[in-house]
Amino acid sequence: MTKRVLIASLTAIAATMCMTGSSFADAASEGLARATENIAKYKAKPEFVAPGDPFDAKACAAGKKMLSIPNSSGNPFLKGIIDRMKVAGAEVGLEVREWENQGQPSQWVQGVELATREKYDIIDLISGIDPGTIEPQLKAAKEAGVKVMTSHFYDPSFEQNPVVSSSLTIGFGEIGTILADWAAVATEGKANIALIVSNEVPPTIPLVANFKEQLAKNCPDCTITQEINVGVTEWGTKIQTAVQSAVQANPEINVVIPIYDSMSQFVIPALRLTGKTGEIKVGTFNGTPFVLDYIAQGLADMNIGESLDWIAYATVDGHLRDACGLESPTALNVPFYIFDKDNIAEAGTPAQFDTGYGDAYKSGFRKLWGIE
Repeated sequence: MTKRVLIASLTAIAATMCMTGSSFADAASEGLARATENIAKYKAKPEFVAPGDPFDAKACAAGKKMLSIPNSSGNPFLKGIIDRMKVAGAEVGLEVREWENQGQPSQWVQGVELATREKYDIIDLISGIDPGTIEPQLKAAKEAGVKVMTSHFYDPSFEQNPVVSSSLTIGFGEIGTILADWAAVATEGKANIALIVSNEVPPTIPLVANFKEQLAKNCPDCTITQEINVGVTEWGTKIQTAVQSAVQANPEINVVIPIYDSMSQFVIPALRLTGKTGEIKVGTFNGTPFVLDYIAQGLADMNIGESLDWIAYATVDGHLRDACGLESPTALNVPFYIFDKDNIAEAGTPAQFDTGYGDAYKSGFRKLWGIE
C-alpha cells in the first residue's frame, strides 16, 4: 500500500468514525427530546373522562355487597383505595368490606370462601392477587353466583383469567415508559440505574419490560447497573441491605427506581447510610403520601401519582356496571400525574392521598350515577 493510499484510507476511516459519533450523538439528543416531551404530558392537570353511559347506580347497587381482597393489607396504597371505596359505595348503597390479610395465599382463600358462604355479589381482587393462584376457590364462588372482578391489577396486555367476569386494567407498561423517560431526563441521558422490582407481582412484568424498551429507545447512554428482585413479604427485611450493597459496589449508580413507592421506605435509609442522599436520584410510582413527603424533604425526586379516591370511584362504577349486566369499562381510566420538586406543594403539607389532582371526577361520577 502506497503512502498516499494509506493516508486516504485513514482519512476515510476517521471520517466514518466522526459520522458514526455524530449519528450516535444525534440519536441520543433526539431520544432525550422524545423523553422530555413524554414527561411533559404527565405534568398537566388530570381531566375526567366518562367511562360509560349514565345509569341508575342506586337501583343497581340496592342490596348488593362487595368483598375487596388486597394482596396485603400492609400496603397503605391498597388500604387507602379500599377505605375510599367504602365511602364511594355508600353514596349509592353498595356495601364494601375489606378482607384483611398479610399477603398469604391461604388468607386470600379464606376471604373467597367467606364471600361465597355469605353470598356476596362481588369479589374484588385488587392490585396483586393473580386469580390463577386461587382459581379453584374462585371457580366455586363463580358457580355460587358471586362475580369475580379485578381492579388495578391487569395491564391491558394481559389475558384475563376465564374465572374473572371483568377487569379494570391499569397501564403498568405505560408507567414503565414514564419511569424510563424520567430517568433519562433527570440525568441528561446518563442514567446508571438500580431497579428495584417484585417479579412475583404480575404487573411488574409489563412495567419492567416497557421500562427497558423505552430506555433503549430514548437513552442509548443509560444502563441498568443492577436489577434487584425482592418479594412483597420481604421488602422490610431485604430491600435496604440490597440497595446499600448495590450502591457501594457500583459507585456509578446515580438513579434508584423502586417501581412501587412503598418500597421507598427501605430505599431512603439505605441511601442515607451510604451517604448518597441527594446524590442519587429516586423516582417511583403510586403517589403514597409519605413518599410524596420525601420529595418535599429532598429525599426523593419524583413520584407518578394516582388519586386513590379517583380509583375508588372508578372501581365502584366499573364493578357495579358489571354486576348489573351493563357493559363494564376495560380500564380504570384514572390518569397519572407526576409530582416533583416543582409542584410537590400541591400535594399538601404533609402530603395527602387525593390532594393535587383536582376533584372533577367526583361530580363526574355522581352525574353518571344519577345522584347529582
